[in-house]
Amino acid sequence: MLTYILTRVVSMLISLVAVSIIAFLIIQLPPGDFIDYLETRSIGTEPQFVSEEEVEALRAQYGLDRPIYVQYVKWASRIVLYGDFGMAFLWNQPVTHLISERLPFTMIVAISTLLFAYVVAIPIGIYSATHQYSVGDYTATVLGFIGLAIPNFLLALILIVLMFRIFGINPSGLFSPEMEDAAWSLAKVVDMINHLWIPMIVIGTAGTAAIIRVLRGVLLDELGKQYVVTARAKGMAERALVFKYPVRVALNPIVSTIGWRLPQIVSGTTITAVVLNLPTLGPMLLVALESQDMFLAGAIILLLTILVLVGTFVSDILLAALDPRIRLT
Repeated sequence: MLTYILTRVVSMLISLVAVSIIAFLIIQLPPGDFIDYLETRSIGTEPQFVSEEEVEALRAQYGLDRPIYVQYVKWASRIVLYGDFGMAFLWNQPVTHLISERLPFTMIVAISTLLFAYVVAIPIGIYSATHQYSVGDYTATVLGFIGLAIPNFLLALILIVLMFRIFGINPSGLFSPEMEDAAWSLAKVVDMINHLWIPMIVIGTAGTAAIIRVLRGVLLDELGKQYVVTARAKGMAERALVFKYPVRVALNPIVSTIGWRLPQIVSGTTITAVVLNLPTLGPMLLVALESQDMFLAGAIILLLTILVLVGTFVSDILLAALDPRIRLT
């Protein structure tokens, strides 16, 4: 196990370096840079810069006048040596400060959505497989296909309209307007919980539907295998039989996807986060990519990469604990 952990840590570090290089290069593939973005925004209004000298001075200030590989080495070395991710151009603030402001809310939304998806999907998937072709199975199948077919942002818009028309409230955001800038207190936590259920359901719907379909298919395959037929013929109780063997095997593909589901919630639901006005990293990443803010975008992509690597490692450990046939060496 120790050898496996050390090997995985080394491979994770290599993957992190490779992703940081690729991400840094891809961010700068579009023509121009952040200064060009500022000049483009000034079209039709007063010009942002008076002379070409000011433009070049700003490029020198941000280090944009240097080759890409020099910019990357300087950025990566400051991260390794000082934990400094640089300045966010558009906000003119340290990247670590901007990320630290949104990271807690991002993790709260992501973890609550993940828990919602697994808590709802696993019982429904098991019931649907053990009661094949029943009314409950057909209902779960229909709802699953609807959940997969409806885009999350469209569901968010529908819920916002219904909540506003029926109850007269705007459910977007994580806080009420009067609590948004208030100091942390029990009342603010309760207010956040009251607003959290909408993004949790909206973002978690597609994942819940997908888990139900996968779990149902794998469990049906396991229930038809010879060892299940033999155990049932020997008189083993149905509930004990189902949960002791087939369910544990059917959970393997569910557990193994934890590693990519968490970052997918963060980065894959950016449009939904914009619609719901959520203070998460997704909308900030979108703005950073649009403005070619390479330091902020690179830092967020690195963070998502770390989530993938750590999540995959944890899912591998859980998978080995869940299925005795899997050995980590």
